[in-house]
Amino acid sequence: MARRRGRLAPALAALLLAGCATAPSYDLLIRHGTVHDGSGGAPFVGDVAVAGDRIAYVGPHAPGTARKVIDATGKAVAPGFSSTLSWATESLLIDGRGLSDLRQGVTLEVMGEGSSMGPLTPAMAKALAARQEEGLGYPVRWTTLGGYLDHVAAGGIAPNIASFIGAATAREMVLGEAAIDPDPAQIEAMRGVVRRAMDEGAMGVASALIYPPGTFAKTPELVALAGAAAECGGVYATHLRSEGDRFLESVDEAIGIGRAADVPVHYYHLKVGGRDNWPKMATAIARIEAARQSGLRVSADVYPYIASGTWLDASMPPWLFDGGMEAGIARLQDPATRRRAIADMQGKGDWENVLRMAGPDKATIAGVRTAALQPLIGRTLADIARERGVSPEEAAIDLVVADRGRVDTIYETMSEDNLRAALGWPFTGIASDAPAIAAEGAFLNSRVHPRTYGSFARILGHYARDEKSFPLAEAVRRMSGLPAAILGLADRGLLRAGHHADIVLFGPATIADHADFTDPHRYATGVTDVFVNGIAALADGKPTGAASGRVVRGRGWHACPAR
Repeated sequence: MARRRGRLAPALAALLLAGCATAPSYDLLIRHGTVHDGSGGAPFVGDVAVAGDRIAYVGPHAPGTARKVIDATGKAVAPGFSSTLSWATESLLIDGRGLSDLRQGVTLEVMGEGSSMGPLTPAMAKALAARQEEGLGYPVRWTTLGGYLDHVAAGGIAPNIASFIGAATAREMVLGEAAIDPDPAQIEAMRGVVRRAMDEGAMGVASALIYPPGTFAKTPELVALAGAAAECGGVYATHLRSEGDRFLESVDEAIGIGRAADVPVHYYHLKVGGRDNWPKMATAIARIEAARQSGLRVSADVYPYIASGTWLDASMPPWLFDGGMEAGIARLQDPATRRRAIADMQGKGDWENVLRMAGPDKATIAGVRTAALQPLIGRTLADIARERGVSPEEAAIDLVVADRGRVDTIYETMSEDNLRAALGWPFTGIASDAPAIAAEGAFLNSRVHPRTYGSFARILGHYARDEKSFPLAEAVRRMSGLPAAILGLADRGLLRAGHHADIVLFGPATIADHADFTDPHRYATGVTDVFVNGIAALADGKPTGAASGRVVRGRGWHACPAR
């Protein structure tokens, strides 16, 4: 009998060794969490395992062991969230942690609304350096969009980054900032700019049609640029030409561009401003859904607030800025030109006058570059005008001239019912439309929009949990699986084996936004852990400082050379 045991021992040892050899060994194992995989399907209690930068297992019970194990009992485990409209373009150059978004679970910042950080002519690079705020400067050491993305990533960043090529940037590369119509050769040159950016990894081409020089572009120009992006697998994203009086016409223009260029269309911050225009939202959503039903890929995003945030010069007629901001400021030194501009601002022109939609008592100064103007932050334009004994329009002009820039402003123009209607459409994602900053240092010099610190947590906490606007699984889909599908990212946005390990852990009962318009520099709470490409960027609620982020490139990368 003893001899028999001796013969079996080596065989048993071999079986045990074989079992050890086949059992997975992970770098990270998240156990017992409530898994929301990003598809919108029913969550389940189970495990998520990570090997290197990829997800290795998602299911009820991961076999094997791991170098690090997290007990996620009671927590939601979700794919990292994507901000489909981010202005982290400059903030990540200054502070790569992106804490205002990281603490909400954002792992991908998608930039490039209207204008992008590349490509740049020498004049554009000089202007970019000149507009930087005091204490928030950075050197401009790139000339292309791909070069910018690589430069940011090389500096060490927590989130992943991606970008569209700005339609206004392509225009400025060829035409400068002049209000002129391009000829066929210039159109082709602009298409070449788009194709080169797509070859460098751009997600598509994006317009912002209320801001010069983008507002000078007519529909055929946009069709040509969107067509170039479409040839490279890209998307056409747009800040509409009007989100007010001509809202429905602008919705139709974007659909027409999509059909003419055979390109997917994405609406940035789907909203309508001005009380008289609020009833138009239902019609707009019906038209967008009809376009989708007809075969056009259409999507949108929102930020969950009823005040917008943009520049004070958006209240001024575009003709002022033919040739750029400095040209506009120079024109405003002429009394006759100033009177004409004020008359236009007080009238009802064919351009997007955000101040008229909001009213001066609902327009609050949020950020300036000039130290002497800092005391005006937090005050309404109506209050400033009364103090100075001038009209609100003249006060706005005075501020833009004094600051030699755009002057960040918050405008109360929207309705909660319309926000809920936009959220009710299943192809609406979530965006911050804001920089990714820290509540410290020079960032505190501006009274930013609370969407900077709260957009994603507000959706999960206020709208999904408290108001029950949709199930938590659907809220997670809007921030993860949906944006990945919109952008054509095949291996992000879902908790699936083989996908990049961008993962968020949060407390469904505790996640909350805290920023408001009075005190906006307040971090959201409830997110405990964030992994970006398998690396812990936030651990036990504290930023690790790890350079976990990478450049995420579109489908045209290295496949779309300029002709």
